[in-house]
Amino acid sequence: MTVYGATTEPGEVDVVVIGAGQAGLSAAYHLRRRGFAPYTGFVVLDADEAPGGAWAHRSPSLRMATVHGFHDLPDFELPPPDPQAPAREVVPGYFAAYEARHALPVVRPVRVRAVRSLPDGRLRVETDAGDWTARALVNATGTWTRPFLPHYPGHFAGRQLHYADYRGPEEFTGLRVAVVGGGASAIQVLSEVGAVADTLWFTRRPPVYRDGPFTAEAGRAAVALVEERVRQGLPVRSVVSVTGLGPSVAYRRAEELGVLERRPMFDRLTEHGVATAGSEEPVDAVVWATGFRPEITHLAPLGLRDAGGGIRMDGTRAAADPRIHLVGYGPSASTVGANRAGRAAANGIVRLLGAPEPLPAAQRS
Repeated sequence: MTVYGATTEPGEVDVVVIGAGQAGLSAAYHLRRRGFAPYTGFVVLDADEAPGGAWAHRSPSLRMATVHGFHDLPDFELPPPDPQAPAREVVPGYFAAYEARHALPVVRPVRVRAVRSLPDGRLRVETDAGDWTARALVNATGTWTRPFLPHYPGHFAGRQLHYADYRGPEEFTGLRVAVVGGGASAIQVLSEVGAVADTLWFTRRPPVYRDGPFTAEAGRAAVALVEERVRQGLPVRSVVSVTGLGPSVAYRRAEELGVLERRPMFDRLTEHGVATAGSEEPVDAVVWATGFRPEITHLAPLGLRDAGGGIRMDGTRAAADPRIHLVGYGPSASTVGANRAGRAAANGIVRLLGAPEPLPAAQRS
């Protein structure tokens, strides 16, 4: 286990942060600013080999010009990137620089297997590298490792893949491709594959379009809708699912290609295509841009799930356990929301544990 050449071993800390994506790094920054000392006061456990979070696994074809929104981490701006630079290179490089700039105690690769409550009130974080104990936990594991694939009856002999495994349009050249999903990921795939292949676009519901820019007022309203679901303990919906599809580089490109003709969802797969109500559409491949689910399986021993199927939340705090904060979850599952959630979680932990002795100013950044 290494972090910038130093070695650290499992032990006891005040706070464990799980995940070093946008939300985890934001939480780590604010914990350090509030006086928690790196490695002894808090630690960030990251499952990946290198910085970048989910961005490191995105398609090489996703360019910074077509990224669906990105906000800087606190106290360090992303230098203006080349619009044609791959996002999977630019953002991980920025995250790596951020970790170094703020001397954040990220330990990788460490895969968390389970989090359990101990009789003395602490938490045991069980990993493939040993166990940490903590008085509070910030879960920032995101959704990328849990792609959602809906089940449809039938057997399809062609290529099927989820958006998480999409690596660009080249492999679909000259084929007939079904793209399933109504969000920004589906639009990206259509805008790329539509230039080299015949595409069919399927969604369960007609997409909602926005003509103009996404206003702050509209953003607050969208977040409030998602927030209400997690407050009630219902399964999470993404913020994008209630904001609608707005104008973007990818959207304009797909519109120019004429590939935004939405079809109602098919009801079964066939050997050579998709079918509904007696009619079949032959296709060579299906790309499922059907979203992701929160990766929270390691929290199962804590019994946080509500009867509604989700985790009931009070801000970033799990309503059933004040030691647990979830960031990048529900209403904070966006880059700007993740930043705010990181700060809120750090503040909540200070209220729970009390403020540690402040770090000297020279050690805070």
